[in-house]
Amino acid sequence: MGAVAAKRCVEWLLGLYFVSHIPITMFIDLQAVLPAELYPKEFSQLLKWYSKEFKDPLMQDPPAWFKSFLLCELVFQLPFFPIAAYAFIRGNCRWIRIPAIMYAVHTITTLIPILYTFLLEDFSKAVAFKELRPETFHERLILIDTGPYFPHSGISG
Repeated sequence: MGAVAAKRCVEWLLGLYFVSHIPITMFIDLQAVLPAELYPKEFSQLLKWYSKEFKDPLMQDPPAWFKSFLLCELVFQLPFFPIAAYAFIRGNCRWIRIPAIMYAVHTITTLIPILYTFLLEDFSKAVAFKELRPETFHERLILIDTGPYFPHSGISG
């Protein structure tokens, strides 16, 4: 009985993870690639606050490679989120395993260059990052740990 309860708990946590990523993706992440007119002022202000508070250079001035990841988030991940949320909250849906593995591999693949950039980029010399940027290793770790990248995602992920 304990194993079944633990499995259901994990399924619920995964379901909530995917549910939570729907608004994050739609209202925060995609602002970097969709027209600004689609977003109310409050969402734009939230993104600006986040970018400056956590010194996230990728969301302040997204480079082309990062925008390509966000487009993948729009085309592949966003449609997957409600399907995965349904499957995990419903529970015992064996058919979600392969799509979830594909999602995880895609997410890890996009997360590697993001984390590499945060940990190793010399932002003081980078032309693309003009605003606030992490300057200490501690600020870099805070960005990774508290930003939308952990335990992402997607991009935001």
